[in-house]
This record gives sequence, C-alpha cells and structure tokens, in this order.
Amino acid sequence: MLADLMQSDDPTPPVTPSAAGGTARPAAATVADAPGGNWVDRHAPPNWRPWLRLSRADRPIGTWLLLLPCWWGTGLAMIADRPRWVDLWVVIACGIGALVMRGAGCTWNDITDRDIDASVARTRSRPLPSGQVTLRGTYLWLAAQLALGALILLTMNGAAIALGFASLGLVAIYPFAKRFTWWPQVFLGLAFNWGVLLAFAAHGGKLHPAPLLAYAAGILWTLHYDTIYAHQDAEDDALIGVKSTARLFGNDSPRWLLGFAAGSVLLLAAAVAATRPSAVQAVLAMLGIAGFAAHLLWQLRRFDQHDSDSCLRLFRANRDAGLIVAGALLLAGLAQV
Repeated sequence: MLADLMQSDDPTPPVTPSAAGGTARPAAATVADAPGGNWVDRHAPPNWRPWLRLSRADRPIGTWLLLLPCWWGTGLAMIADRPRWVDLWVVIACGIGALVMRGAGCTWNDITDRDIDASVARTRSRPLPSGQVTLRGTYLWLAAQLALGALILLTMNGAAIALGFASLGLVAIYPFAKRFTWWPQVFLGLAFNWGVLLAFAAHGGKLHPAPLLAYAAGILWTLHYDTIYAHQDAEDDALIGVKSTARLFGNDSPRWLLGFAAGSVLLLAAAVAATRPSAVQAVLAMLGIAGFAAHLLWQLRRFDQHDSDSCLRLFRANRDAGLIVAGALLLAGLAQV
C-alpha cells in the first residue's frame, strides 16, 4: 500500500510537538502523493515537515495554479489602463499571498477531509489522517496562515481588500462540495480563479468586463485540469461515495475536457478584446492564448484516465499552460504602443 511509504528519516525519528501542547506521532519521511525529492523531504527541519506538508509546501503546483490567475488579472489591468508602479507590488504580493492562502486552504481541506483522506490510499499518509499532527494544532496552524494572508491583503486598496475577504466563503465551502454535487471542480474554480478579479481591482480600484471573462475562462480551465487530477482517485472515490467530475464523465471525459479547453481559450480571447488593446498588445496577448490552446491540446492527446501517474503529470503541466498566458498578458501590458 502507498501508506507503507511512510517511514522515518533515521532510526530514531523526531517527535513532532503538537500545537495543543501534547505530542503527535513521528514525522514520516514522505507523503505518498508528494513529488519525490521535494525540498521539504530533503531540507526542512524534521519537526517542521508535518506543518509544511499540511500547507502542501512539498508540492508547489497548487500555489502556481492559485497565483497565475492573479497575474492574468494584473496583465489585463495594465492593457486596459496603463502600467503603474503598484502593479509590481501586486505581482509580488500575489505571489506571497498565493503561497500563504493556498497553504491555509489545504490545511482547511485536510481538517474537513481527515476521515475521507484516511480511506484513500493516495492521501492516508498526510499529516492529519496519519496522526503526525493533532486536530487542535492544525486549527492553530490554519489561523496563523490566515493572519499572515490578511496582513498581505491589507497592503492593497479597498476594492482588493473587500474581494479578498469575500473569497473566504468560497474557500470554506469547497471541501464540502464533493459531498453534495458531482461538480466540486466548479467550486474549486470559483475559489482558485478569484485572484484575477482581486488583482485587476488592486491595479485601479474597480472591476471591468475583462477580468470577469477571464474569471470564467479560469473556471473552465480548472474544470479541465482538476478533472484530470480527480481521475487518480476515481476508484477510491466510488468506494467511499465521494463525487467528482471524473466519476461523472467516466469514459466520456476526453470530450468534456476538450469542451472545457475550448471554452477557456475563447473566453480568454474575449477578455483581451474587452480591454481594447493596441495592435501590438493584441498580437502579444493572442500569441500567448494560442500557446495556451496548443498546450491544452497537447494534454488532451496524452490523456489516459486509467494511468494515474500520467494524470498527475498532466495536471502539474498546467503550470506551464497558465504561465504562457500570464507572461503574454504582462508583456502586452508593458507594450504601451
């Protein structure tokens, strides 16, 4: 079993102090679904590893997928208006905020899913279901991350602050979605792409049709990549009654994925058009969207829902897909011709 991969770094593994004041089980050497050789496993102090794993610091893909829509929003705002010095801080603050708030979201997800995670081979070695941390300590770790995220958010303007706090409702609801709908990926998309709205508002204090269109594009993109991801757990999810688009679509997944990809590309193109770009800006942005489309098609050609390792690789490849769009939009925003 994958849980058997849990083992100590040395013959006398350290005991992780719990935030509740007692002791938790020794920190495991690895978590089954984390990338091999990640920096947490190799370099983090042993007593810190369970807490960093709660925040998924050992797998940065989720931070990227939360961050990239923020950079989309910044680029769109620069195209629609003009570059401002505040944009540099927005790009940096969103990077820090994505790291912190993704960690908080994962911690909350592990709290709500601790019993489910204990029943799934891929997740039962995570810190909470495996007993490496206590529930009370996990709540305190969540509070610390939320406090740091709030401090970063408060450096932005009022519109961005309001949008940031509004996103907490989506974050809170998402872990429960798979219990009542076959479409939990929609709730993930609503939460993970909120940054496109926040970053656009952080630029000039107001929203615009462009970030709303990009937000919709991001939701469809999330449906694409998280359906691929969910196919890893489809069999376990069926056994324990957890819903997902992977289970809903089944063997028809490739057709749905193509539809999500096409919709995302078209909505991104519409978002760029809504900013009324110059000719140079339009060319730069559309080249990025074309690269995004090509990357999604490459994923579809290699998608095999019965190959869990391949599904995970394709899911992680979406960092590069999103970066193509982010880089093109930011470059177009700087090209004030």
